[in-house]
Amino acid sequence: MAEPSAAEQRWLQAAQDFTCRALPAHEGPGAPEAPPLLDAVLRCLRSAGGGDLPLGYSFIAISDLQHQQRVPCCSHLTWSTNEFKEWARQGEAALPMQSTLPRTYLILVGYLTDGRQENKEKLVDGCLYVKDNTGIIPCELLHFELEWLESLFLFPSWSYIPQTDKSAAGYLEILLDPVPVNCLKKVPDTIPVIYQASAKTLLTSRSPWKKRSKLTVAGELTRRGPLLCIHHKTFFFLFLKCCVSAVWVPVLVQKPSQLAWHRTLQLGCRYAITGLSLTSLKKSGQRTFVTSDTSCLLPYCAEQVREQSLDSAWQGESTQSSSLESAEQLSDILELRLEEERPRSTKESKIISYVGFVTKILNIQAGLILLDNKVCLCLAYQQLLNSARGLRPGACVELIDVHLLQKPLVSFPFIVLGACLSSTIVLKSFSRLSTPYQPPASSGNLYLELLFRYNLGMPLYLWLVSLLEMFEERFSCFFGHCHTLLHSMHRNPGAAEKFLVPLLQAVVPDREEARDIYNEILDRRHQCPLQKYSTLNPPCQAPSLSAVCHVAEQKSWEGFSPSQLLSPLEEQHMGTQELNRRLAWSYCTFSAGSFQPRLILLGVLRVSSRSSSLQLQDKTSMLPCVISNRDGSPFAHTALIGSLLQVETYQLIVERFLQTDFPSWEHLANLEHVREKKHSVYVQFYYEDVQVLCAAGGQIQKSLGRGNGSSLRKKDSGSLTSELETPEAKMLKLEDPKPDTHRDENCQGRQSSSRTQSCVSHLFLVTQKEGLMLRNYQLPRKDDGEGWELQRSFQATVLWLGRARLWSHPRETESLPELEENGCDGEKDMTQQEALLLFMGKSLRWFPFLHLDGLYRFIVPHCLDLEVFDKLCFPPAPVKFLSRSSCPLCLPVQDTWHLQHVTWISCLPELTARAVLTGMDRKISSIPEVLSNSFTGSLASFSGKIVERTLCASPKTEKPPVTFSLQKQKGSLLASEHTVKLSVSAAPGSPLVLDVYIASTYLQHLWGLLPGATILFQNLERKISRFCNVYCIYIASSCVSIISLPASPLPFPSSPAGEDSSPSLVFLSSLQPHLQSLPQARILCHLSCVLTLSLQWVCSLCSSIFKEGRCTRHSPPCPSHTGVRQASARVVVEDGTGDALVLCRNQHVAAMLGLSILEWEALQNCVQSRGSVSIQHGEATGTGCVEEPEDLIACYLRSLCRSPLICRPILLDFSLDRKPSKILQPVAGVLAKCIHLLTSWIR
Repeated sequence: MAEPSAAEQRWLQAAQDFTCRALPAHEGPGAPEAPPLLDAVLRCLRSAGGGDLPLGYSFIAISDLQHQQRVPCCSHLTWSTNEFKEWARQGEAALPMQSTLPRTYLILVGYLTDGRQENKEKLVDGCLYVKDNTGIIPCELLHFELEWLESLFLFPSWSYIPQTDKSAAGYLEILLDPVPVNCLKKVPDTIPVIYQASAKTLLTSRSPWKKRSKLTVAGELTRRGPLLCIHHKTFFFLFLKCCVSAVWVPVLVQKPSQLAWHRTLQLGCRYAITGLSLTSLKKSGQRTFVTSDTSCLLPYCAEQVREQSLDSAWQGESTQSSSLESAEQLSDILELRLEEERPRSTKESKIISYVGFVTKILNIQAGLILLDNKVCLCLAYQQLLNSARGLRPGACVELIDVHLLQKPLVSFPFIVLGACLSSTIVLKSFSRLSTPYQPPASSGNLYLELLFRYNLGMPLYLWLVSLLEMFEERFSCFFGHCHTLLHSMHRNPGAAEKFLVPLLQAVVPDREEARDIYNEILDRRHQCPLQKYSTLNPPCQAPSLSAVCHVAEQKSWEGFSPSQLLSPLEEQHMGTQELNRRLAWSYCTFSAGSFQPRLILLGVLRVSSRSSSLQLQDKTSMLPCVISNRDGSPFAHTALIGSLLQVETYQLIVERFLQTDFPSWEHLANLEHVREKKHSVYVQFYYEDVQVLCAAGGQIQKSLGRGNGSSLRKKDSGSLTSELETPEAKMLKLEDPKPDTHRDENCQGRQSSSRTQSCVSHLFLVTQKEGLMLRNYQLPRKDDGEGWELQRSFQATVLWLGRARLWSHPRETESLPELEENGCDGEKDMTQQEALLLFMGKSLRWFPFLHLDGLYRFIVPHCLDLEVFDKLCFPPAPVKFLSRSSCPLCLPVQDTWHLQHVTWISCLPELTARAVLTGMDRKISSIPEVLSNSFTGSLASFSGKIVERTLCASPKTEKPPVTFSLQKQKGSLLASEHTVKLSVSAAPGSPLVLDVYIASTYLQHLWGLLPGATILFQNLERKISRFCNVYCIYIASSCVSIISLPASPLPFPSSPAGEDSSPSLVFLSSLQPHLQSLPQARILCHLSCVLTLSLQWVCSLCSSIFKEGRCTRHSPPCPSHTGVRQASARVVVEDGTGDALVLCRNQHVAAMLGLSILEWEALQNCVQSRGSVSIQHGEATGTGCVEEPEDLIACYLRSLCRSPLICRPILLDFSLDRKPSKILQPVAGVLAKCIHLLTSWIR
């Protein structure tokens, strides 16, 4: 024999080192020593390699494989390169987009074991492992023999699949049968057996049996149940069928040493099982055979078995009772009746067998696997005790007795094959592709927890899976790891469980009985949760915020027509400018029930320093929100920032902005005149309707209402600052992502700081707050440092309470020692100092939380300096320009400071509140006070409900604010020539209405200005018109707060609130001429005479007379070719208590004249050729109404106005005219009141 080469010697030395290190020195009595063991391994390698040693391969220990191999790989010891390429080509043909497993040249030698160890039988779960001295690794085999256990093998062909989670090891896929290194055990000779006919008699007999008797049952394996683990006990059932009849018997296998039988059992093969005894299940009472410690599983061979008579095994057993058949027949009859009574929507699944390739893992935690890109395999109703090893894309599986469900869920795109406890899943071939492996969670799996808790059917389970997948996809990045959201623990539910449990309880109100797995497996008539199903239309949905915005936008423009925004009777009389202005801004509102299915909002509450608005965010987008409290206090819960919220009662608002150039109402159907469409979506809801699913670093108070309480009243009540774990973590939750950053940067997890937790705080009371505006703060530009730029900012005047305090941890800032030490008894003077806070940059995020009369606390994290607030203060102007010495100092709020809302001044004890408010001038007025002539202030603050919102032209004499020049840069959606007029009422049904005008440039920071909303207006400029009407305008120092949302549903955008309610009936004598405004009222009166009547056609563009199809303006010529008709009349009415002048326009003139629609249209057409027709009752100086005697139309109208058909009793709705100086009295002193007709006349 030739001497080995140097390379072979080195290889042999490496083999010897591997054997000494990895293989056991002794494996039982008589086992060979290390050198003989090495010789056996080498002999096995030579046999596998055709006599040569594989010098190109190296030995690999299991621990080295687990720790060094990070990517999937395969090793084929006996394959040539061409064989491997062909094998790889066939794998790529199954899934062309995937790459094949890379080949490595490694030799794997180890022992096959079922995981049993001394005194640790609880670890046995039916899985197989390969082990050596260095470690143990799970493995999957396509073929397994029991005699292989605890034997040393050479594995010529295998794949190693590491786990996706780097912290855990992977597993082995044994592609070819292993080669034994040592000899295997032998099978015994003759075995006495009992066949199924006799065994079935034992199972159905009600006579007692000898529990100590053991017997052997032989037959064909017809079904193999899955491995189950119940109460830490692993077992499975197998079913043996008689070779010549349909009789079958169940066998329960639960001994740890016998669980490996599950791997070797092959359907259709014949086996003999020894050492069986008869048992009865405690819960169901069913009888079954059960294995004992001495039981053996042997292949059936007719020559090696002899039939044993039943008498020799069981004495005194009776034959099968005929009552069982009767019971079965009765059961069949009952089932047929149930089938007849079941509604047609309920379908019965079909039981089929199927062979296919795994093409995608849809959700391994939910047990959903896609086969052949068209069929979804659901394994959730079984237990995957082998952690779904081998079920990778590219693997071939055979499904036996699975349930076929077609369209169980409307939104689910695949046919579903559901595996129940009677189904068998057989792995036919392993994947040849380098696809990842992600095992299902062994504990805390919320999918399976809820499935079994509520005994869900397949439709509800698929809906549950879709909701959980959505939940994890949208919010896992906000909370560091999805375990925070999806974990399921007793008495400590996660966010997803809090969200899903109420939904499941609503759709499964009558919780079905718990699943009986034993009846499901053993009953002759199969019953399981997958047997009956009906297609489910999901009762609700929780889409991503980007999808919510898209659907809301789509619904708002769906079927949209500009004519919908205008009254059909009013649009015919509008000029071009008024028509397009009325179309420029509108809104529509949606509730959860507006969507099918009902839409639930989920989002993490954050606040943006760029828009200074509250936002709900998820991974896809953000949705601005307006939050209010039902008690009327503004929303100020800073502790809610960063929390995951669920909202089911809300108003989703879509503001629509149109740029149009419609010449007249006749062109409204032509959408070519719509030049640009924009929209803005936001949501508004009440804080009491919020469900906190996941708090931001701590617990939100359990009681929502307790957040407004005072710590002086309840020392032990929780504080809203309990979430303030670390200021850095809170800062991360405040900001929304920058526009130029990747979306994933928005998903920042929690961070912790190793620095000191000490902080300095200062308590203050907000006495005044100004709006968000570009202000002239003298800060240098960031680019070149030269020049100055306007700063987007807001400011608030506050009253410092007490002194700054040092805390060892932010959690300690729950009480109010500043108020407890000073002023609680009403005797001591509280240390108070006024200051002006300047908010710029990132501190703008506090704008939606800062409100008048709120007590707040600034917290400076990681700070020990009690003078930090004083050091940053500076005077608002040079001292020589200050008019008074008590001018408050300015304090710029730093970006790193945290704002904590403590309570409201109204929630403090009376003595404490009195001490705080000493010397303060309360500046909130009522609307009657603002309208009163005795009001002397130039600025007014008040609250009221918006009854109407209209868009009007900005006054030409009004100087535009400085922000107008930067409107395009800031992205305002309304043109600068527009102004919004809000008609605000003091209370529902109040006769007093105050108009508030807001320039369009301010609206980009204001949300929720809708009819029906209650608004707190602060620092509006009060003005008086030339008609002595009081109104207010929004200026740079103004601010608004939403304190109550509109009732749902919202009124029509351009109509006054309360239009649907009947106006109250009044007398003319009760009307007061000095009233500023009166909501719609009704009078029953008599029309005395018509003073003036004017019908005319005017140019839609310039309002000149439009005659014979063209405008009559000549200097300069008007290009318009469109005219609109207008009509006006003044009539006198009296009701016995007084008289009044009624002004009516357009369609109301036709009602006053008593003309039908056809008569009115004919009259207007006659006027069109003349341009205008006017009549008057008598002569009135300066009226300007000239009547042409030869005009037939004028004669007709004059005779009509003098007819008794016109002078008749009428019932009309009206409001007082607010500009009476425009009305010329025909007879001095006759009329004392002027009213304006609002709606059609009622006879």
